[in-house]
Amino acid sequence: MSGAPKGVATQVAAASAVIPGMAKPRGAFPHFRRAGDFIFVSGTSSRRADDSIAGADPDAAGGYLFDIRVQTRAVLENIRAILAHAGATLADVVEVSTYLVSMQDFPGYNEVYAEVFGYQGPARTTVAVAELPHPHLRIEIKVVAWRPLPRGHEARS
Repeated sequence: MSGAPKGVATQVAAASAVIPGMAKPRGAFPHFRRAGDFIFVSGTSSRRADDSIAGADPDAAGGYLFDIRVQTRAVLENIRAILAHAGATLADVVEVSTYLVSMQDFPGYNEVYAEVFGYQGPARTTVAVAELPHPHLRIEIKVVAWRPLPRGHEARS
């Protein structure tokens, strides 16, 4: 795989990894876990490496303006980066589970989702949740991707 990011194993992917340069998980879990040909990406948000949140901008009144489209794009870009580290792409995603704080954000989320995936894309579930790990997060997504390892290679930890 000649297009793999620098430092990424092209023949053997790590069994699991916390990826340097990305927002550190808010608990003791990896960004992804490979199990054979499947890659499970942990719930991912629009958090940046510096812990700021894309799509959550301060307003003039001291509050925050939330943009579900910006947050959704940032989440999908974070997932794209995680999958690249695992040697996969968004085209390899077979299942998507999305958690929204408000179903009023569903149309904006769906609009951005459709820019990346279509009817031939992954199976999908979207649910509303009471809250996410940070009050400025409006969306979190986890995915499962299928990217076969070359014959004779096994996932290593």
